[in-house]
Amino acid sequence: MGGGSGAAGAGWWCRWCRCGGAAGRGGMRAAHGLCAALALLLLPAGGRALRDGDCEVCVTFLGRFYQSLKDNDVEFTPSSIEKELLKSCKEAKGKENRLCYYVGATSDAATKIINEVSKPMSHHIPVEKICEKLKKKDSQICELKYDKQIDLSTADLRKLRVKELRRILDDWGEVCKGCAEKSDFIRRIHELMPKYAPKAAGARADL
Repeated sequence: MGGGSGAAGAGWWCRWCRCGGAAGRGGMRAAHGLCAALALLLLPAGGRALRDGDCEVCVTFLGRFYQSLKDNDVEFTPSSIEKELLKSCKEAKGKENRLCYYVGATSDAATKIINEVSKPMSHHIPVEKICEKLKKKDSQICELKYDKQIDLSTADLRKLRVKELRRILDDWGEVCKGCAEKSDFIRRIHELMPKYAPKAAGARADL
């Protein structure tokens, strides 16, 4: 089967599922999963599949987002998914916020390809496949990687750069107003650590 016929076949199955190929509400639900699975099998296999570690932020964020939709019984329609994604992106920080910007789910986004997330997700397409397609739209999406986590229970804050100290506060959703010196950031982290990282705070001897 060629790539064109595969894509056509996948589209046919999805149209069948949406238009009532299975009788009754229960039948439709059962057919929905079959539709998504067959669509994946029939999609053309062009391009390289994601390797372990590829699209780290995209796969992790969208995987967590997809699970939240299921946990909260959100209706799996593109419009409902887009609405929930916009909500999630308002709370996203760091690299995840940058991902939201790239897909057009932030107010200052330059491009809008949010439908490239909502539409396939409404058919329960795996997030790895969604990210693989997003990568073709904007390679920057899959270049995003999480910053290496700092072990606050053992890290010598005095040896960290100000950028790293600021990132610790950013991850907590905090800022260091009026901080000009590294010692100011360290002091602020010490103040907030019992709240955001109580185990690490308890393990440190310099607090």
